[in-house]
Amino acid sequence: MMKRNSLIALLLLIACIRINTAGAQTIKVLTYNIYHGEEHYANGKSNLKKIAAVINRYKPDFVAMQEVDSMTRRTASFNGGVKKDLVAELAKMTGMHGYFAKAMDYSEGGYGEGLLSRYPAKPVVHHLPTPAGGEGRALITIEHRFPNGKKMVFAGTHLCHEFDENRNAQAQAVTDILSGMNLPVAVGGDFNITPETKAYGIITKRMDDAAVRFGNPQLTFPYTHPEIRLDYIFLNQGRTWNVKKVEVIGNEDASDHKPVLVTLELIKK
Repeated sequence: MMKRNSLIALLLLIACIRINTAGAQTIKVLTYNIYHGEEHYANGKSNLKKIAAVINRYKPDFVAMQEVDSMTRRTASFNGGVKKDLVAELAKMTGMHGYFAKAMDYSEGGYGEGLLSRYPAKPVVHHLPTPAGGEGRALITIEHRFPNGKKMVFAGTHLCHEFDENRNAQAQAVTDILSGMNLPVAVGGDFNITPETKAYGIITKRMDDAAVRFGNPQLTFPYTHPEIRLDYIFLNQGRTWNVKKVEVIGNEDASDHKPVLVTLELIKK
């Protein structure tokens, strides 16, 4: 009887575990500042093969990319005189869907953010405030519904590198936009902030830093000898997400930033 009761208890425990995890959606997201498609040694060579190799090795579902050029003279300068749409090139090299968000005109083309997705989507571009002037900035969002019915928004951005006033205003705009979507959100980017800054506080008042939640925030910039943390994945607060793993990827010299890979479990729709 004792063995039978123990077996029943074990079976009930397994059933509870299955119920608790049923329908949970595992998702891998990556954020990567790609340094406008040029090796960060500034040696006039394209870094796209190296960037694509990272993406193909780790196989994320979604990628947020910053410092993205589209059809600029700058891309032509290290691609044999041919202007390149970096998002389109990386989409081909990784087999993913690519979306570009132009934040500003630059070098006879565009400069801004890029997203890669395993799934087709309709991107929405939100232009961010620049009260102190300087470079234009954008937030790009896509929505996806998984076969199990769970929905999410993935987003990418790159906050101002020059002025605190811009970063604070942009941090507020990003959190306002994403919080208003009423869906689970993961947003990646080079936020150009560190955890002691006002802008970081604005974001984390309403969103969670995935690496802090997981317990291993690591420095991401510069690549060779990291001194500060600029690259983040932020998530809805509460029980929407379970953070399974956070990796700051080393041994990749394609850019001056280290890419950050986060494995998530989406619990709620």
